[in-house]
Formats: sequence, structure tokens, C-alpha cells
Amino acid sequence: MVKLYALSVFYKGLNDATLLKSAYDLSSFSYFQRGSVQEFIGFASKTIVERTQASTRQSVKQDVYMCHVYVRSDNLSAIIIADHEYPQRVAHTLLSKVLDDFTAKVSADQWKTGNEQTINFTQLPVFLQKYQDPREADALTKMQDDLDETKIILRNTIEAVLDRGEKLDDLVLKSEELSIQSKAFYKTAKKTNSCCNFS
Repeated sequence: MVKLYALSVFYKGLNDATLLKSAYDLSSFSYFQRGSVQEFIGFASKTIVERTQASTRQSVKQDVYMCHVYVRSDNLSAIIIADHEYPQRVAHTLLSKVLDDFTAKVSADQWKTGNEQTINFTQLPVFLQKYQDPREADALTKMQDDLDETKIILRNTIEAVLDRGEKLDDLVLKSEELSIQSKAFYKTAKKTNSCCNFS
């Protein structure tokens, strides 16, 4: 099943990424899991943006998710969390469209000081809904031409994005941004997924 779960815009500072806007579609999860899933997706999104160099696109596998990220040269960044079936080309076309729209509607001086409450940009839920069907991107052929010239790095795991010796498990345990429920959800999901891995 092709599915987009989250779409977020960040500003990547020197040591930290600031969330400017986000939208989620977690309807495929049970009501009681949604808060923890959203919290974990937000944490993973921020971590990946922080570990992605400026002027870079990459797609990162994380368990059952694919994380597609684009950090522009001006450090404005967008990230999509999708399932593995969502087309990589369409995801990166959407990232370009979102950042272009964001730039047109939100002045650059707000990027460094803004946050999710202060930035006025209401289009993310619209993009998230519209692009649930990847065929919607076919109208964006001009952007596709630009994308064909852009190298997209495919990372096999989120660990490839982290610094040498860092592990996502350790970051999750140390994080003050994740609640105890979200940490427990992450451990349970990891155990559930590990039972199905065949080496």
C-alpha cells in the first residue's frame, strides 16, 4: 500500500534543526498509537535533517519507513516519511514543490527565529493529502527534469546517516524530546520488526 505518513519543513542551523511546520496522516495506526508514532516520526525527521549536509537529497530506510529528505543550500529543509512502496522520484519532486511554496509564502528572516506556532503556512496538510496518490506528481514534469540531474543518495539504514559509533537506539534512550510511552513504543516496534527479518 502506497502511503505518506508525514511531511515536515525544518530550518537546519549549525548544530540543530528547528521544526517550522509539519503535517501527519496517521489514520492507518490505532488511535492509541498515533501520539507515540507522531512523536517518533518527529524525532527521526529532526535527526535525519540534522545529519544531512546542505545541498543534499537522500532517501533513508528506517524499519518499515522510507525517509526522503532535501536540505537546500540555504538550509531550508523538507522531509517526507512514507512506506517503502512510495516512489522515490515523486517524493523528491514533492519536497522541491513544498520548499518552493514555503519560500514564496514565508520570508527567509522568519526561518531562523520561527517555530511551528509562529510560522503561517497552511499548505502542508493539502500537499500530504493530494500526494497520497503519487500519480498527482505527473503534472510536475519540469521539476522532474531538474531532479534527473540531481544525485539522490540512498542510505540502507538510518545508522548510515548517524555519526560513527552512534546508534538510533542510544539516541532514543538519551532523548529528552521523546516521552516514556514513545520510547516504549519504539522498543516494541523494533522487537516486532526484528522477528520478521531473515538474514
